[in-house]
Amino acid sequence: MAQGFTTFINLLYGLICVRFLSMDGYAKFSLLFAFQSSLSLLVDVGTTSALAPLVGEQIDDLQLIADYIASLRQLSVRFFAILAPATVVAFPLIVMKQHWSAKSVTFLISLLLIFVWFARARGAYGAVLILRRDRAAWYRPPMIASAAALSLLLAAWATHLLNEYVAVLISVAANVYIAAAYYSRADRVLGTTGRPSEQKRQAIVRLIMPSMPYLIFFAVQAQISLMMITLFGRTNSVATLGALTRLVQVFLLFSQINPVLVEPYFAKLPTIRLKANYLGALMAAVLFGLITVVIARLWPGLFLWVLGPKYAHLHSEVVLVMIVGALFYLSQLIFCINTARRFVYWWSNIAIIILTVSVQALFLWKADLGSVRTVLVFNICTCLVTLLVTVSCGIYGFISGPRYVESA
Repeated sequence: MAQGFTTFINLLYGLICVRFLSMDGYAKFSLLFAFQSSLSLLVDVGTTSALAPLVGEQIDDLQLIADYIASLRQLSVRFFAILAPATVVAFPLIVMKQHWSAKSVTFLISLLLIFVWFARARGAYGAVLILRRDRAAWYRPPMIASAAALSLLLAAWATHLLNEYVAVLISVAANVYIAAAYYSRADRVLGTTGRPSEQKRQAIVRLIMPSMPYLIFFAVQAQISLMMITLFGRTNSVATLGALTRLVQVFLLFSQINPVLVEPYFAKLPTIRLKANYLGALMAAVLFGLITVVIARLWPGLFLWVLGPKYAHLHSEVVLVMIVGALFYLSQLIFCINTARRFVYWWSNIAIIILTVSVQALFLWKADLGSVRTVLVFNICTCLVTLLVTVSCGIYGFISGPRYVESA
């Protein structure tokens, strides 16, 4: 419920920005957060997820946890030192066609780097709270920050002060607050100063190395369509795609239950009941997706009203973006169940990367990626590739059995 509350408030925040910012302003807002999402993943690149398996059963050894956090922090700072200069170069090149002023681009890059720096700290110290099962302290700051950010956004709108820079500043401030709250709480929980070491840094790198190619691919892939249309399209197209992408987050509200309810349920499900429940979950997800797409086809105004009058003409685009959301949700559900049953294999990640890059290369060669409709079809094809490989994983798992993992 706490996660759902935070997600809903953040979704509402984004939709208010879609409705009340100018198209030029929302183009800047959406592109900035596309960049921050990718950069946050690249700066982390799986290091925070390495904390739990490295500490293992020694969760009461607070000095060990503090030492790993200190070593993890050094790695993320090094990644940031590499990515920050690359961002300073890449961001102006990608937005060059939009003809934004140098002052505006410089301000956006500054806010972007501040956001990512604190997102790095938020991930590291939040991992301590998760590891120590301090769930209340982990959920409370995002809930407070999202509610406060929404209140400030509405106050800015009511006083006619709302623009893209104010919206971004509020989001950055919320992220800084969460990072500071996590740091303060983790410092009290650990009660000791960590000592980084080469040995622990190497242990973290060795653990994340097999998954690093896919994590890097996913970090770039998640925002590739918005970056492509920024590179090849007009400012209105960037804003339109960013606004339509907000609608896909409706599926995010439902996908929140996957790790919380679906994965634990299927992990402990007896094998004799697995096939029927697997098919039942898939049919429910397909039915949910179909209903959403049909509603978008018959009554697109229901979705377009949320976005505001600037986007009222996007009838066919709403249908396409709902198809993207439905395919993505179905893929995520199947992936979650496959993970719970250990239907996870090396070849699946390799196949997704190769097939996705091949499809996208074909689009780059043949299609006009300056068009919103073309980019949405681009996203549909990409989601279909992921869905095909994920379904193949499930079928292979039923035929060959789960991947063997040696017990500790």
